[in-house]
Amino acid sequence: MKRTFDISAVLIASVLFSSAVAAQQSMSDWPQHSRERPVAPIVTPGAPALPVPPPSDAIVLFDGTSLAKWEDSKGAPAKWKLIGGGAMEVAPGTGRIQTHDGFGDAQLHVEWMSPNPPKGKDQDRGNSGVFLMGKFEVQVLDSYDNITYADGQAASIYGQYPPLVNVSRKPGEWQSYDIVFHRPHFDAAGKLTKPARFTVFHNGVLVQDDVEPVGPTANMRRPPYEAGPDRLPLGLQDHEHPVRFRNIWIRDLEKH
Repeated sequence: MKRTFDISAVLIASVLFSSAVAAQQSMSDWPQHSRERPVAPIVTPGAPALPVPPPSDAIVLFDGTSLAKWEDSKGAPAKWKLIGGGAMEVAPGTGRIQTHDGFGDAQLHVEWMSPNPPKGKDQDRGNSGVFLMGKFEVQVLDSYDNITYADGQAASIYGQYPPLVNVSRKPGEWQSYDIVFHRPHFDAAGKLTKPARFTVFHNGVLVQDDVEPVGPTANMRRPPYEAGPDRLPLGLQDHEHPVRFRNIWIRDLEKH
């Protein structure tokens, strides 16, 4: 049977995608958290094939059995909950957790789930975050049928780059981030010589295409880079929402 296409729908989708690309690439034209900035067009991801097993050279940070490789921001044992199904859950109010070890250039795989039934709206809905080097956030948010500002959607580089498309799954369904991160570089005087870079796949779909943050993540401001260690811990955010995480592994690209 011959398939027919709605040309107008195709054109609309093309325009929305082009607008999202333009909004991502021209970040400096938009105030942080602007409600006027174009949001990412919605794309339905393919069928999930999760969990994704780690490759042989990966460091498994969380396999569902222990939080031994994690601590709170003061170095005390992580206080998040271990739950059934090999996952951990944010214990609201206990604070961010981070890895004992530090990382620089890395390939990171994280699987996460927003709470079901959903509660709240906008930024107050399934909010958490994945922080590379503890400074650069890939936003975790329930962005399924939930309107928020463009640079705060799921898979945004928070406060800077919206995702190219919104491929969020429903609350209660497992989602994945695959992140390739390159750390910033500084000269001996502490001057930035190369900014950080991100490539991000959300549920198998490219949503950040080698973008360069203008500095560390912050809310309502965009601070500049400051020289620091080449390797810092990976962090997961406590934003008072019981978001779940599982199957977290990382490849240390600086050892290859």
